[in-house]
Amino acid sequence: MKHAVFPSEPAIFAQSMILIGSSGRNSGKTTLAMELIRRWKVRFSITALKVTTIAHAGGACHRGGEGCGACSIASKYVLEEEQDRGSDKDTIQMLRAGAAQVFWLRSLRGSLAEAYTGFLEKALPDTLIICESNSLREVVQPGCFIMLKSGTEDAIKASAAAVANLANITLPSPLGTRDMDRLLSALVLERTAQGRPLVRFVG
Repeated sequence: MKHAVFPSEPAIFAQSMILIGSSGRNSGKTTLAMELIRRWKVRFSITALKVTTIAHAGGACHRGGEGCGACSIASKYVLEEEQDRGSDKDTIQMLRAGAAQVFWLRSLRGSLAEAYTGFLEKALPDTLIICESNSLREVVQPGCFIMLKSGTEDAIKASAAAVANLANITLPSPLGTRDMDRLLSALVLERTAQGRPLVRFVG
């Protein structure tokens, strides 16, 4: 598989973010995000973010068929705040888990940095950000980047392969109790003097 090459140190530092990536679909990103939200929602205001990266505006669904409409944006990016608690979407599950805000960001690949900046303008101040994305790691350096890995090397998504070597920790999917304990023991969440959440990986 040919891997894309990106800067080793993205220009945008996001020390208040825990970023969750995965090697494939249905790897448990949302399940992990919900567990982290439940664990820290009392200490921190939490904003959850799901990022969908799109090759080009108006593109067809890469899975074939009509798709869900996620790939048909007509602008550089679309940012939507999720509020329909009656929905079964992954993003709504994060809202139910206790996130103060949940956003779905759909962005052209080349506009990820601009799209993320747009998200920050909408996010609550001094919030802990828990985000699901592989591609965002190309432009953002989070406090911790977790990669969930399932299946064989040949089955790894290109977006995951491009950033896998930047993960602070790689865990198997599905995530077991010992794996979760290992992750939590390596994560330190503090506050800066200005009151902002600060995520550090010490494992």
